[in-house]
Amino acid sequence: MAELRTEEMVLNMGPQHPSTHGVLRVELVVDGEVVVDAVPHIGYLHRCFEKHAESLNYQQIVPYCDRMDYLASMNNDHAYVLGVERLLNIQVPERVEYIRVIMAELQRIASHLVAIGTYGLDIGAFTPFLYCFRDREMILDLFETTCGARLLYNYMWPGGLSHDLPPGFIEKTKAFIKHFRPTIKELNDLLSFNEIFVKRTADVGVLPADIAVNYAASGPMLRGSGVKWDLRKDEPYSVYHKFDWDVIVGAGEVGTLGDCWDRYMVRVREMEQSLRIIEQALDTLPEGDVQAAIPKRIRPPVGEVYVRSETPRGELGYYIISDGGQKPFRVKGRAPSFVNLSLLPEISRGYLIADMIAIIGSIDIVLGDSDR
Repeated sequence: MAELRTEEMVLNMGPQHPSTHGVLRVELVVDGEVVVDAVPHIGYLHRCFEKHAESLNYQQIVPYCDRMDYLASMNNDHAYVLGVERLLNIQVPERVEYIRVIMAELQRIASHLVAIGTYGLDIGAFTPFLYCFRDREMILDLFETTCGARLLYNYMWPGGLSHDLPPGFIEKTKAFIKHFRPTIKELNDLLSFNEIFVKRTADVGVLPADIAVNYAASGPMLRGSGVKWDLRKDEPYSVYHKFDWDVIVGAGEVGTLGDCWDRYMVRVREMEQSLRIIEQALDTLPEGDVQAAIPKRIRPPVGEVYVRSETPRGELGYYIISDGGQKPFRVKGRAPSFVNLSLLPEISRGYLIADMIAIIGSIDIVLGDSDR
């Protein structure tokens, strides 16, 4: 028999495919059902953040930070205001830092709930999606009572916060924690250790630790490969150094270290650690004014600063250049989704087209973050 010869075919997944989690186009080169290469194409959701920042004053940029990673708005603002405060060389009241940490960790849980719920939905599990969004609504209710918004908050300002905690916030947050802890176990029983879910995610999209480090991956993408690196612990900012909690890493429990299941499970267990941080912050919350250090006019001296923080998706950094005016000369955002997405070809080759759904979902991208 003559040797069988097959030809490669190019398929487009997206930019409006439900599993691409936004307007992402993936150009797949396939040999039959096997993926030979996967090239991500971004730019469909470009927000012009960095260009906008050149024509806005420092306070006006905060709402634009909200709109980058719109599932982690509080975390976006946190890094930016820390950068501006470092440029101004001002110290905010301790109460401000505690509240910022509480909000950032509530936002981390809310973001992970979206990632986990939609990931189950991608693979065919509908019920966990409803449970995750039910609990996320409770967090959004807390945000709404605090600042009036449910998605884009403009809550953290250079020098302080837009609002202090409303009456009853601490009690409501503790009630949420009491409700949510058992829900995580329920989620594990329903989805994490579900036989079908494990077979779809274990040993799929394996990312070795050395490749993750060489690509500058961060967040659950990096820790899922067993690398114990978290900016909240390794380069502490705000008041994270005052709390007792653990950095979660993948361990290859049900498959190969660094597979889709490990990345998913890091997010599940990070929510438990966020609850620990929030509890400690609520119990030791100091008194004080949350607007005492807000300057009437922000005009930093000539200089530059790079500040980074740990968002739900990884390391978010802002490089801010001041020319001494009321508007920054340059604000460059280093988005974790953009960097983590660049790993897609590395963790896709050799797997099946059906596995691409699990692989893309395990990265947990937000296209507003990738495109900025």
